[in-house]
Amino acid sequence: MKMANVELGGGGASSSGEGGQLYAGREKIYPKEAHGQFRTIKWIVMAVTLGIYYLLPFVRWDRGPYLPDQAVLIDLPARRFYFFFLEIWPQEFYYVTGLLVLAALALFLVTSVAGRVWCGYTCPQTVWTDLMIAVERFWQGDRNARLKLDKHPWSFETLRKKGATHLTWLAIAIATGGAWVFYFADAPTLARQLVTFEAPAAAYFFIGLFTLTTYVLGGIAREQVCIYMCPWPRIQGAMFDRDSLLISYRAWRGEPHGPHKAGQSWEGRGDCIDCHQCVAVCPTGIDIRDGAQLECIQCALCIDACDEIMDKVGRPRGLIAYDTIRNLDAGAESAEPLRLLRPRVLLYAGAIALVGLIMVVALMMRPDLDVNVLHDRNPLYVKLSDGGVRNGYEVKILNKQYVPRAFKLSVDGLPDASVQMIGHEGGIVPVPPDKLQAVKLYVTLDKAGVRALPEQATPFKFVVTNIATGERTEHNATFQGPPKGGPAR
Repeated sequence: MKMANVELGGGGASSSGEGGQLYAGREKIYPKEAHGQFRTIKWIVMAVTLGIYYLLPFVRWDRGPYLPDQAVLIDLPARRFYFFFLEIWPQEFYYVTGLLVLAALALFLVTSVAGRVWCGYTCPQTVWTDLMIAVERFWQGDRNARLKLDKHPWSFETLRKKGATHLTWLAIAIATGGAWVFYFADAPTLARQLVTFEAPAAAYFFIGLFTLTTYVLGGIAREQVCIYMCPWPRIQGAMFDRDSLLISYRAWRGEPHGPHKAGQSWEGRGDCIDCHQCVAVCPTGIDIRDGAQLECIQCALCIDACDEIMDKVGRPRGLIAYDTIRNLDAGAESAEPLRLLRPRVLLYAGAIALVGLIMVVALMMRPDLDVNVLHDRNPLYVKLSDGGVRNGYEVKILNKQYVPRAFKLSVDGLPDASVQMIGHEGGIVPVPPDKLQAVKLYVTLDKAGVRALPEQATPFKFVVTNIATGERTEHNATFQGPPKGGPAR
């Protein structure tokens, strides 16, 4: 069985017949520079997203004298995630889960309305690939120049241009890896340490790892990541319907296609002049005229290329455009306006609103003090020589405010119980700002108190009182005594 040879840019391997390769070799793609409104939008999105990624670690946010002033920081040693005014503790990771759910639902919503606009404009693979292609174009020239350079025998000029391209790719990859590690430490401090080779070994390791992946995926693999590695093209089809806006070739207007010379009549033929400019600018090398394809990332560069040709031949723009399957099937005569209020769109929008509301309410009701009590497990209680019983506990007080606070510990529900705290006289526990303080204490009942216990495991409450404000926080606990009517342990 033979597989067809496909020419995508003038170079590359092809599959052979019997006894040849099992899979087709990669056909190198040489995207031509496009000009138009969508290309301009992509430049703007690239500048904004890369600017945010590279500069955000250096943005400062004043949280007071006791906390880091980096606006976005993943502080692994302190187990904190800082995002401007929001601080997330390990036990509050459900906020991160909520943000991920919101991001997924937003992606579903956008996909159901306008196809793979995420892939075409804001996906990191697309953004960095766009940047790498721009660098390649700067050093080697546009499509025809790069085709010629690859076919030309190796020379000093070839080596200079390709060497400069790869060195620039490596510089971008190093900057990418460096920016990533800045999110995990104070960025200005870590930048100085990296330059003076005083940074931790882990920082250099992850910079090297991200340098390698950015260089390979953005500079070399390119469209192969989108076609073969990314699962999203295989999922997004389930979110389209007949009213989703997709980049489409309007066959009802373009067919029959064929070459056209100046002065020839347009009667009996379509507007497509078979110029293949839509293929030349496509970063994945497909022909949009073949219909919906898994490789299409909906970047809209083919729209810019086609509109430019339509202007030159004096035909209306929009031969390739964002359109719906419903309108493509109906043709020009029965085109309908975009239907945004559809069941799946409303479902995604409603889910986003619900999850967002839950997160807002959770943030508004978020306490600034957490108390956790751990009962000693071995032994559960200690029988004293005077007939009393003692239980041991560890009380953890988490101060989520950015100022130091002091708290008083007491018990409620155990009459005549005495509390002995280890290392804290007078029952006063100072807690530094944004820190957790663990306190070891013992609760003791005398012989009469033990006899008065209604059951072996008696519930009571630890009361943590803010000395400055008098605000009380209670936490349920149990006091373990000997079995009723049985021998004490």
